[in-house]
Amino acid sequence: MGNWRKSAAGIQPRNKKAESDMEMHLNNLTKPAGSLGRLEELAVKLAGMQGIPDVSHPAVLVFAGDHGVTEEGVSLYGQELTSLMVKNFVQGGAAINVLAKEIGASVTVTDIGVKGETPGAESKKVKNGTGNIAVEAAMSLEEAEQALNAGADTAAEAIEKGAKLIIPGDMGIGNTTVSSALIAAWTGAGVNDISGNGTGVTGTQLRLKQDVIRRAVRRISCTEPLDILAELGGLEHAAMAGAMIEAAGRKTPILVDGFIASAAALAAEKLAPLSKEYFIFGHRSAEAGHGRALEMMGGEPLLDLQLRLGEGTGAAAAYPLVSMAAAVVREMAVFSDLGIDA
Repeated sequence: MGNWRKSAAGIQPRNKKAESDMEMHLNNLTKPAGSLGRLEELAVKLAGMQGIPDVSHPAVLVFAGDHGVTEEGVSLYGQELTSLMVKNFVQGGAAINVLAKEIGASVTVTDIGVKGETPGAESKKVKNGTGNIAVEAAMSLEEAEQALNAGADTAAEAIEKGAKLIIPGDMGIGNTTVSSALIAAWTGAGVNDISGNGTGVTGTQLRLKQDVIRRAVRRISCTEPLDILAELGGLEHAAMAGAMIEAAGRKTPILVDGFIASAAALAAEKLAPLSKEYFIFGHRSAEAGHGRALEMMGGEPLLDLQLRLGEGTGAAAAYPLVSMAAAVVREMAVFSDLGIDA
């Protein structure tokens, strides 16, 4: 079983010397200095993480869990859709399966807390869904630790199989409500500013959702990151955070998806501050509140396609840009190859 605490303790800052050397190398490539813009910034960041940039064999790690807060009517769909969507992932019919195929990524689907059976998924179930955060803790501290370790274990398995980059993904009806609660607790942002439509709720139902989030945040008085995660988070948030911490400990880039994954990334940063050095933010979600989470982490997304699906889809869409940055380093000629003294 993975040990997220051990992984957190082993995270090293990005190598600034490697980044400086990469900047010099990029300036010797056959182009005007800086002319590839953010692709060059990506190459420098990757060098600081890995030395020689290599993002081959990307692995999408989808964690699925149910949320007791759906009892409050915060979603257009019931919990039963979570297990049905897990079946869809396993059968290869979900959006993330399609996008992962296009970028040559593997997809691992892990049941971390789905209510009911999920044939075909990897089973690391902690329990059958979380508690209703409006009135009770989502999980115990022990369950949060178990989910963090399960996520770390999943990331370790993918990296040991050859993944040079991970894309954590999510599935769980009710998880935008939970994500909003986490972000509100950690940023102090107003609930109305960070709670959005999720599955498509509007009007009275959106106001109900916002009231539920407000009740959940007001219910707690804890300040420690793990306590807040256990009180308000989802099992999939904890597992994604564990996966991110493990990847950072192994100097493996983490391509962060949208709103839900960013709430998990914020959890990872709170629990292991250096993990943020290995984040690459794939896209800006259309979901309200994502901008505040990005602001808290200093994240500048690569894309803005008005996506709000989750699953890892926005990060998968951004992956070709990260791959291009590594390819520039690997394949472009330098001026001396042309007999030119740069």
